[in-house]
Amino acid sequence: MLHGALDRAVRIGSIGSNPVSLTIPPKEPTREMQIFDESQVSQMPMAAYGHYLEPILHLAVTTGMRQIELLGLKWTDLDWVKQSIKVETQLVRPTGEGVSFTQPKTRLGKRTVVVGSGTIQVLQDHYERQNRARHKSGENWVKYGLIFCTRYGTKIHFRSLLRDFKNILRKAGLPEIRFHDLRHTAASLMLNHGIPFIVVARMLGQAKPSITLDVYGHLLPSMQIEATKKIDVLFMPVSVDPVAPDCTRKRPFHVMAIDYTHYI
Repeated sequence: MLHGALDRAVRIGSIGSNPVSLTIPPKEPTREMQIFDESQVSQMPMAAYGHYLEPILHLAVTTGMRQIELLGLKWTDLDWVKQSIKVETQLVRPTGEGVSFTQPKTRLGKRTVVVGSGTIQVLQDHYERQNRARHKSGENWVKYGLIFCTRYGTKIHFRSLLRDFKNILRKAGLPEIRFHDLRHTAASLMLNHGIPFIVVARMLGQAKPSITLDVYGHLLPSMQIEATKKIDVLFMPVSVDPVAPDCTRKRPFHVMAIDYTHYI
């Protein structure tokens, strides 16, 4: 506010320069992410069953899409045959009536996300429910073509979504988190199930895999435990059938476990 006032003073000639431009504003503190584990994630569907948020939460956890991306999706973005969704627009935070969209900030933010058969079924059920709501609304239905909308076809307000999301968490007996933390939850589930960082980065629409590594690098220790177990198997002895001394067939090659401890 002060910077804007002094900028105006510069424009009208009251002062020669804006001293506020020379200041270094404090950095906004980083908000700690909260991530649901698999057991907590499995509690949400029951609490959200039949609720308009049910398909939104499903897509948020299975794809890691941002809130503005989810609310900006149109039915034309969904390919039923290829089981994929194009993320090409985002819903601008509404301040009045109507709907306005914007493109993702980065080139990789504009992407195609492949979804599973379970997600397609959830969207199919949602499509049928929306059709019934559209017929019931009649002329009151607003034709925006949004996948996620109100019972009249209009946009879902961010505050309404957050309020109802928190109600579902309370109903499920889950700790309160931000809606954006579902994106972090999706990323952690993917990484913990062995999906490579580069693939997760592309699904999330992040500009560089290094960003994904920076944000979710704290998950590496638990991933290293699983990796160590898999590598251990590669150096385990391979059992082979013994060969009699007078046998004429070629003796099999024996693979031995290598002990590296004396090199350390």
